[in-house]
Amino acid sequence: MARYLIGIDNGSQSSKVTIFDESGTAVCEGRQTLRAYDTPRPGVVEHPHDDLWTSIGEASRRALAAFPGDPADIVGVGLCTIRFCRALLRADGTLASPVMSWMDERVSRPYEHTDPAVRYVTTSSGYITRRLTGQCKDTAANYAGMWPMDSDTWRWTTDDAELAKYGIPREMLFETVQPGDVLGQVTAEAAAHTGIPAGLPVVATANDKAVEALGCGLSDPDTLLVSLGTYVAGMATGARNVKDTTGFWTNYASRPHEYLYESFGVRRGMWTVSWFRDLLGDEAAQAAARDGMSVEEALNRGAAAVPAGSDGLMTVLDWLAPTDAPYRKGSILGFDGRQGRFHIYRSILEALALTVHGHATTMAAELGTDYRQTIVSGGGSHSDLMMQIFADVFGVPAHRAAVNNAAGLGAAICAAVGVGLHATFEDAVDAMVGPGAVFRPDADNHLLYRQMHEVRRDILTQTDPLYRASYRLFG
Repeated sequence: MARYLIGIDNGSQSSKVTIFDESGTAVCEGRQTLRAYDTPRPGVVEHPHDDLWTSIGEASRRALAAFPGDPADIVGVGLCTIRFCRALLRADGTLASPVMSWMDERVSRPYEHTDPAVRYVTTSSGYITRRLTGQCKDTAANYAGMWPMDSDTWRWTTDDAELAKYGIPREMLFETVQPGDVLGQVTAEAAAHTGIPAGLPVVATANDKAVEALGCGLSDPDTLLVSLGTYVAGMATGARNVKDTTGFWTNYASRPHEYLYESFGVRRGMWTVSWFRDLLGDEAAQAAARDGMSVEEALNRGAAAVPAGSDGLMTVLDWLAPTDAPYRKGSILGFDGRQGRFHIYRSILEALALTVHGHATTMAAELGTDYRQTIVSGGGSHSDLMMQIFADVFGVPAHRAAVNNAAGLGAAICAAVGVGLHATFEDAVDAMVGPGAVFRPDADNHLLYRQMHEVRRDILTQTDPLYRASYRLFG
């Protein structure tokens, strides 16, 4: 009898629900784009209304409608949601206010109890678990950041003084479980909203980046995973809870009591690629359509003909300023008349790879390791040009993730372990994660990118004084 698993991937830009078979093959998918963030005042970034739950429902219904098999053969659901969000719930599990995005300044500060209607303070995964199962449970592996979680034990701190620093009374926190543990079963109400059969076990995963890493099969300490999403960063795994780091930070992995090491990254990384694509407007879309291509395909084809280095264009990807430098802006430097739209596009891709390489090199030095290969996942990995740029910048083979939705597959892997379809995470990864295409570095391009890195690392010291001055005028 064929058996199937549902992987829910609630990301920063869309909710995707994919049904996988037990070998990790995606059978069908439903997707719903998230609505634009609400930003009613500076520092506040919220998911409007009940958008996370609404979008998951719509994506789930589409996936189930496209499923060619018998829903009775679906054996479990893995739940993965956006990390660093904060959800304030009433006693009945509904939202007391919109979910705070990871970009909301409030999520990096202690909780302030100003609304008496708030009964629970939880993550996006805790909120969706409550809606799916009726249970006040959550994965411990989605509580990095401003939460009173002991990162050694993966349990709530028992130190009252430490708990007080976060402003959340213990009775307002959910019960936590480990990745691969069952959170509860889909309720009749949730089944009506999502189309997922009632009674199916819902299994805990981790935070979205860790689940993506699991779905890519990341397990060796000398392999770097580059996740091309709204936030772009390099990741590696290990068993040590490395603290007091300076060049990276330690997060929870999707395997219990293992850790995900994350380099510093690029905020609005692939968002900037989309921004430039959309900036070209209808004319570019119509021209691409006449050639039987999407705008992305046309841009990749044109940029592939541009030499490495984009004839001197260098992009600095601060389209969303870091919190410790709010004055900083994005820059494209080096125009001299040789460049056109394809140069700009390639320069943005090169900036992503060069920035991640710089951060990942810093992380590797602090961990005492070297990376002999990279895995690249996310929508940008579909571009052969992007993959080749990463291979050339890093100087090691770049492997494309085998699946389009690695976080969805990672969620399904957790579900497979949770329902006993595969005995261990290792067994599940071996059975469900396949190889992807490999891109090997060009030696000449790698040398040029090494030289570019020496130039680029001084750019911020030159541009920061200008942006500090302009910030006073334009914010």
